[in-house]
Amino acid sequence: MLHYHGTPLTPRSELEKLAGKNFCVSFAAPQDASWCIKNAQSIMWDNGAFSSFTKGKPFDKQGYINWLDDKLYGANWAVIPDVIDGSVEDQRNYMRGWPYPLHLSCAVWHMALPLSWLEELVNTYPRVAFGSSGEYWKVHDKSWQRRADEAWELITKTNTRPWVHMMRGLKLSGKRWPFASTDSTNVARNFKNKGREKCPKEMCDRIDAIQVPLNFLNPDKGTQEQ
Repeated sequence: MLHYHGTPLTPRSELEKLAGKNFCVSFAAPQDASWCIKNAQSIMWDNGAFSSFTKGKPFDKQGYINWLDDKLYGANWAVIPDVIDGSVEDQRNYMRGWPYPLHLSCAVWHMALPLSWLEELVNTYPRVAFGSSGEYWKVHDKSWQRRADEAWELITKTNTRPWVHMMRGLKLSGKRWPFASTDSTNVARNFKNKGREKCPKEMCDRIDAIQVPLNFLNPDKGTQEQ
């Protein structure tokens, strides 16, 4: 599992200690984009749709597409615009017109949407992200775990072997789901907690050292840890 550490992270002196890590840079908060291009091992470009949604602001789809034009190369990849709380048709319509190659793109499956939509995505895109939504909003609670098990059972049966990313999922390192990558702003948000200050590089190193299995093993069939 690759761990994409969320930005922005301040002060810059602490960010500089993380050169060579994988980073997530959001269209909604692009302050560290130039530094990451020069120093990151790879970059996940996030569309920032969730930030726009939570702030009650419209998402600038064309602005995001234009912003990516000089950034989407090499090992870097981008999240295709998605509609928060939208239907399958909303998602399908919104994804039309995406101009970038599929191997540099990541479609989002909102976990409250049907598994049939996930199946369509993994049969179309080499990279798909899970987005926690609806009753599956809280990552790793019991209902989320059941839904993730259902999703991974389906993916396993398709034998498409896609790159599956988990949005906001660094806490899943070491768990049973074989995500290829995940992201979180955990380090950027929490290393300066008053009275519990931590070194961000040490935090990242600990997270990066924890991995997941290569294959999904369903606990309902007598397999591994919860």
